[in-house]
Amino acid sequence: MGAVKKQQETPGITRWRFALVAVLLCLLALALVLHLARLQVLPEAERGYRFLQDQGNARTIRSEEIAAYRGSIVDRNGDLLAVSTPVTSLWANPQLLREASADELRRLAAALDSKPAALAARLKKYRNKEFMYLQRHLAPEQAQRALALDIAGVYGRKEYRRFYPAGEVTAQLLGFTNIDDRGQEGMELAYNDWLTGQPGARQVVKDLKGRVVQDLAVQREARPGQDLRLSIDLRLQYLAYRELKKAVTANEAASGFMVILDAHSGDVLAMANQPSFNPNDRKGVKAAQMRNRALIDQFEPGSTVKPITALAALESGRYQPHTKIDTNPGYIRVPGKTLLDHRNYGLIDLTRVITKSSQVGITKIALDLEPNDIRTLFYRLGLGEAIGTGFPGEAAGILPSRSRWQPIERANFAFGYGLTVNAVQLARAYSVFANAGLKRPVSLVLNGDNDSQPEQIVPGKLAREVTAMLETVITPEGTGSRAAVEGYKVAGKTGTVHIVGSQGYASNRYRSVFAGFVPADRPELIAVVVVNDPSRAKYYGGEVAAPVFGKVMAGAMRLLHVAPDGVASPERQLAVQLSERGSKS
Repeated sequence: MGAVKKQQETPGITRWRFALVAVLLCLLALALVLHLARLQVLPEAERGYRFLQDQGNARTIRSEEIAAYRGSIVDRNGDLLAVSTPVTSLWANPQLLREASADELRRLAAALDSKPAALAARLKKYRNKEFMYLQRHLAPEQAQRALALDIAGVYGRKEYRRFYPAGEVTAQLLGFTNIDDRGQEGMELAYNDWLTGQPGARQVVKDLKGRVVQDLAVQREARPGQDLRLSIDLRLQYLAYRELKKAVTANEAASGFMVILDAHSGDVLAMANQPSFNPNDRKGVKAAQMRNRALIDQFEPGSTVKPITALAALESGRYQPHTKIDTNPGYIRVPGKTLLDHRNYGLIDLTRVITKSSQVGITKIALDLEPNDIRTLFYRLGLGEAIGTGFPGEAAGILPSRSRWQPIERANFAFGYGLTVNAVQLARAYSVFANAGLKRPVSLVLNGDNDSQPEQIVPGKLAREVTAMLETVITPEGTGSRAAVEGYKVAGKTGTVHIVGSQGYASNRYRSVFAGFVPADRPELIAVVVVNDPSRAKYYGGEVAAPVFGKVMAGAMRLLHVAPDGVASPERQLAVQLSERGSKS
């Protein structure tokens, strides 16, 4: 009977336990619901949903930079000189990438045109880092091949790489940017702030492998850099570069440079240098190849400044173009040195002194004039004065000033020794002759910020008289006959200068120079050509530099459609034809 009673009590105990468990489960579910509500609904709860959301976002949402486009550089006609092209740079998280299999690393190295051993060595080097570049500036299609392998820890970043369509033709003028697209030399450096854009930023969601799975928002739009329009005419630049390279090669010269100015505006239309380099591939490039010699190099101008000394003589009022100067017996002794002409020219006038580049004649004029008058005129024409182009490293030149001038110093100074200039300064000085005594500011940037106004340096009558003298230099009797341009009058002057060596002036090393403008009576272009240290038998300015001027100016006259002397311009011809038709009707 006792057993029967025990069996009857068992179901009651079971029901009690079941009820207790059920209540506990309900309470647990309720607690879970309350906890979830506290985490996901109640905003002010400690470590609530806002905390969890912030923690989740901190682990998945990232801010990425949006690369900014660097402004282009164009010539005066809008032709591209420098442009940024989109590329992809591959980078990796070494701590993730080292978990990749040997096969994955092999395929990644193949996609990068690299060796697996080299990739493994880099991973070892950066093993404690979270960032390393795999390869910079890949073509997008090549980068995509690597990214398509879907290897954990490998990522791509859009960037821009600078490209120079004209290559070595404009290399020293434009300079170049570094791998981060920042200007390092030339106009790229001078106008880096103008050309550089402002990077943007965007919010993205990334997965555990660091891959972007969702773009959330653009935080800041990228602002592209501003374009830069140079005064250069790429057609003339190609022409000057080609002829200069030929001359440097043919004469086995160490280097050379040429500058062309617009006579009307002072704009630099061409600035060529030799030797040059390819800015798109700078492997093995030497520093000497990157120098823009036309603005950075200083040199003694030699006989190319004799016309300025002649101008000082005219300004004094004691000389006229026909004033006679006795150069007998073909040399002159100045304390410390004897100065020679190529031959005895005898009694000649001031014009013929320039025609024949008479050292004796110029020396006698220099010793007759007040030395500071000559020096002051040189300065008024822009020698020894910075041009202000803004080009990095632009040379200001050296124009000595002395309280007392020794006779040999006065003579040397008058024919271009003892002072230094750069090619643009010399071209600007000749622009005063070309513009009837008016000196214009020089600019490398079209419509730049140069507020300088033209300045009347010397009377127009005197400038025209010197121009007439310079025309005689290009005749068969002058030293610059090889600078002649068929169909056009040319005004110019040759110069041959001894190069300074370790022991002073070298007796067998020369610098050949020519400066001039064309057409002489209605100037369009002013140019200076310098060839350094020609090693062939020829070294005179009239033999080496003058032919470059003649060939370049002949091509330039055709390119710019400048009518030959005695022929009306196409515009003038059209106006005459229309006028004749009107009179007939």
